[in-house]
Amino acid sequence: MIRPAPSFLLAFKSGPTRRTLSSVHPTRWHRRPQHTAGSNPPSKTPEVSGGFTTPLPDSGLSLPFRFETGFALYAKRAPRPFPPPFLSPPSGSFSDPLSTHHQSRDKRAFVDGELIRGWTNGDDAVYASDYFICANDGVGAWSARPRGHAGLWSRLILHFWVAAMQEDIEKPRSSSQKYHPDPIRYLQQAYERTIEATSGPNDCLGTTTATGAQLFYKADDGDKASPVSPLLYVTNLGDSQVMVVRPSGREMVYKSEEQWHWFDCPRQLGTNSPDTPTQNAVLDIVEIKEGDIVLAMTDGVIDNLWPHEIVENVTESVKRWEAGEGGQASGPRKDGANGGMEFVAQELVSAAKQIALDPFAESPFMEHAIEEGLASSGGKPDDISVVAALCRRNTTP
Repeated sequence: MIRPAPSFLLAFKSGPTRRTLSSVHPTRWHRRPQHTAGSNPPSKTPEVSGGFTTPLPDSGLSLPFRFETGFALYAKRAPRPFPPPFLSPPSGSFSDPLSTHHQSRDKRAFVDGELIRGWTNGDDAVYASDYFICANDGVGAWSARPRGHAGLWSRLILHFWVAAMQEDIEKPRSSSQKYHPDPIRYLQQAYERTIEATSGPNDCLGTTTATGAQLFYKADDGDKASPVSPLLYVTNLGDSQVMVVRPSGREMVYKSEEQWHWFDCPRQLGTNSPDTPTQNAVLDIVEIKEGDIVLAMTDGVIDNLWPHEIVENVTESVKRWEAGEGGQASGPRKDGANGGMEFVAQELVSAAKQIALDPFAESPFMEHAIEEGLASSGGKPDDISVVAALCRRNTTP
C-alpha cells in the first residue's frame, strides 16, 4: 500500500539548486516498501564485516579521545551498480587485456577524480574514522526508476559530509581561534555538492536519510588542570539512529529520535524532497565517558530490535569479548577494545537479521504498522548496517 503524497509535496516546486523534476511522474518521493507476511523473502546476501580505523588526515588537530571502530553489514539484495561517471564499466574492446585486474575493470567508485569514501550495503552507506561515524539509508523504492540510484545518494552524502568536515578541520586558524564542530553546516554542504554531482549529464535520482556522530571534547580552556571529558555531536535527519550504550551499567545513555512525515516515510535528502539539513536536521550534544560504545545504525536494526534488546546484545557481546570470544585481539580486551567492535557489530547485525527474516516474530516495525491500522506481521526485511565505536583515551602524541 502506497499512500498518495500530501498536497504540500504534490505542489512542491524544485528550487534553484534542485534538478528538473519533470521526468518523475507523479511528482512525489517514495516511502519504503512495506513487508508483511506473504512478501517475497530477501536474497540470502551474506554479512560483510571488518574492523577498521581510517583516521581523518593529520591537520594539527589533536584530540584527547578517539574512536576504535568496527562494522557489520547485511544487504537484502545486491546494490544497484553506480552509473558512469561514478563507476566506469569494463571496456568491451577486444584489444583490452583480459585480466579482471586491469585498470579498465576497476570497480572502485569515484567522484570528481577522488575515491568515494565509505562502504555501500544495498542502499545503505556507512563510514567510520577515529573521530566520526555515520550511517545513511537510501530509500530503496528509487530502484524502480530508470535513473534511480538511492545507494549512490547515500554514499555521496556521506562522502561530501566527511570532506566538508575535513576542510573545516584543516582550515588555518590563529592561536585564539579554536575549532568547533559544525556538523549541520557540513551536511548542508554535502547535500548541495551531491545535488551538483548528480545533476546535468550525470542525472541520478534518489533520496537518503543521514545520521552521524562526531567525537570532540569538553574542557575549561582557562584552567589547564580542569578535567577533560568526551563530547559527542550527533546529527540526524530521518530514521537512521545513533545510540550510546554504556556496557558497564548495562544502560542506554542516549538515542537520537527518528523524524517522519508519516509512517514509514522518514525525512530524507534528495529528489523532490522538501527536507534540507539547515531546516530539518537536528543536532544533539551528548556528554559521554570512556568505555561508552556509540552505534550508528540504519533502520534495518531499529525496525527489528527494541532499544533494550540492542543494549542487552551490545553489553553481552562486550562481556563475551572480554572473556576471550569473538576472535583474535590485538591487545587487552577490556571494554571491547582491540578488535571487539567488529564482534559487537556482527552480533547486533545477526540479531536484527534473525528477526527480519522471521515472518512470525514480533518487531517494532510490526507494532508501529498495527498502530497505523496496517496489516503486518513478523520482522522487516531490510538492509542492516551497524558501525560500532568505542570511546577511548587518545594515547597517540
